[in-house]
Amino acid sequence: MQIDFKETLLEGRWQIENGRVVENPECRRIHDLISSYLILLGSSENGWEKLFRDPADGRYWELTYPHSYLHGGGPPLLQNISTADAKAKYNFKDK
Repeated sequence: MQIDFKETLLEGRWQIENGRVVENPECRRIHDLISSYLILLGSSENGWEKLFRDPADGRYWELTYPHSYLHGGGPPLLQNISTADAKAKYNFKDK
């Protein structure tokens, strides 16, 4: 499971099916990517935002929950961010 080099945004959504709230396929893909593919580099001070690196191409990906008013922070958003933004926000240095 990899992220295509043309992709820059993976946006999870919740939908209603048979009266229940369920994750769309993109939510499940994000969970799979952060649990078994992307490399975790750091977290924000509040712990809700996380920085990952794609081992295939070195791009930085930030996991956020932009609908924080929803239960559990709402559906996830995984967005490609620049190296400069990643270093500034997460205060790390390349090895």
